[in-house]
Amino acid sequence: MILFGLVVVAYFLGAIPFGLIIARSQGVDIRAHGSGNIGATNVYRVMGKSWGLLTFFLDALKGFIPAYFFAQWSGSHESMGVYCGLIAIIGHSFPIFLRFKGGKGVATSAGMLLGVAPFAMGVGLISWILIMLLFRYVSLASILATLMVAITVWIRNVQPVLTQCLITLLSLLIVWLHRANIERLFKGTENRFGKKGSAK
Repeated sequence: MILFGLVVVAYFLGAIPFGLIIARSQGVDIRAHGSGNIGATNVYRVMGKSWGLLTFFLDALKGFIPAYFFAQWSGSHESMGVYCGLIAIIGHSFPIFLRFKGGKGVATSAGMLLGVAPFAMGVGLISWILIMLLFRYVSLASILATLMVAITVWIRNVQPVLTQCLITLLSLLIVWLHRANIERLFKGTENRFGKKGSAK
């Protein structure tokens, strides 16, 4: 019952649409502007840097809390933390409050990885920064960084196999959630970072 309760809490924690809440506090429906996504990148583009960073922090916290604390509270293996973190990411990407139309889970995934695999998260962060500096595409940086995370956990091989498999599943989920971005990248129609669509 404790494990089931933690999983339920992880989902509903992940389902809190911080991007939507923050934008609405300023009188903006973020879903009607920019890409229409409720994640930190779209909030950054539409609302500005401060609101975007706040959204990223809160979305990351949704992944960090289940991943870092829930395994300890349950007295279970660290894979329980990964599992609860993954459930939180699913909650973020498919929130019941928004008819299962949420964000792409990058910030929430970063928080989860910080809680269970900080070295891999660091590799992913460095990869993300380098790719952003080179190409200026948030989606491309996010896709390649999450794949680097999956590769890193298998190369280092310090986590249990189940944890490695769950992190790999997470990476594939993020790539799948970016399928529309991948199509636009191939067509050359994806927006580069810095192109704003202000709602003001």
